[in-house]
Amino acid sequence: MRRLLPHPLLSLTLALLWLLLVNQLSAGHVVLGGLLGWLIPFATSAFWLEPVRIRHPLTLLHYLGILILDIVHGSFHVAYLILRGPARLRPVFVEVPLALETPLAISLLANTISLTPGTVSALLSGDRRTLIVHALDTDDGDALVRKIKQRYEAPLKKIFEEGNDRC
Repeated sequence: MRRLLPHPLLSLTLALLWLLLVNQLSAGHVVLGGLLGWLIPFATSAFWLEPVRIRHPLTLLHYLGILILDIVHGSFHVAYLILRGPARLRPVFVEVPLALETPLAISLLANTISLTPGTVSALLSGDRRTLIVHALDTDDGDALVRKIKQRYEAPLKKIFEEGNDRC
């Protein structure tokens, strides 16, 4: 079964995303969404180094809610910064020491930072222990590092790396 459906959660997510994108619930779109949901993970299964295991699904839902709120808040904040004028910006690069170890978790952290308006992941060190982040406007780089570690890295570590055999 694992051979025919290598990533069932990804397949379901892709099928649902397809239906959300087309904004129609017709038989053809359900079939096409199901086909894409099966074909994409099947075709890319050779590139997956390790199986994805979500150890705390409720933490994942909470994380996604926080991410959506941060994206909305960041959008308004960046709009305000643009209207205020570029002369008042305080851009900074910060080094975020990583406690994450798996490539998937590190990638999700870097993508989360880049998805949040006002910040972007700039560089991952060769040993994957430090992530360089650029912030558009901050007066306290250390506070930004603490926020990233608390708001994003800690939940990702719990979701993907901390053991819990019940989930």
